[in-house]
Amino acid sequence: MKRAIITPAELGGAALSELKEWLAISTPHEDNVLIAMLGAALDMCESFTGTMPLSAVCEEVWTATSEWQTLGARPVQAITGISGIPAEGPQFALPPDAYEVDLDADGSGRFRVLRQGSAGRVAVHFIAGLAPGWGSLPDGLRHGIIRFAGFQYRDRDTANAAAPPAAVTALWKPWRRMQIA
Repeated sequence: MKRAIITPAELGGAALSELKEWLAISTPHEDNVLIAMLGAALDMCESFTGTMPLSAVCEEVWTATSEWQTLGARPVQAITGISGIPAEGPQFALPPDAYEVDLDADGSGRFRVLRQGSAGRVAVHFIAGLAPGWGSLPDGLRHGIIRFAGFQYRDRDTANAAAPPAAVTALWKPWRRMQIA
């Protein structure tokens, strides 16, 4: 499975303003760097919690099979379509009756292909994320993302910037999804 973010979450407005306030930055000179750090902090939050914090339009590529397959991102809000990917030629939209989708109560999205046509693989298009926008993100996740982005900004030249500090993980822990292997 390979995921691509087609339309990422908006980080340039309220999120950027909150990070700049946290860092006491009042000029726009480093906005692009700060937005990139917010994106990295968002990715780290998802990696730590197992939950995609902000809604984004995504695509995952899978082998076409009639077995149920579970998307990697959570929580899935909607599966909007599936495209067939043939060995040669362009992608094509599978008709809605050629596949089934299911959204589970735990936020996972599942699908299976009933008729794949010439497709050996499929691209599943979906919307995933806990909150539709920055302002509706739960406080613990939002503050943890801001703190981690600020931590990355301040310590960007050291080896310590790779892992979130304990103050950040403490904010994210209530949202962490645990899996038994």
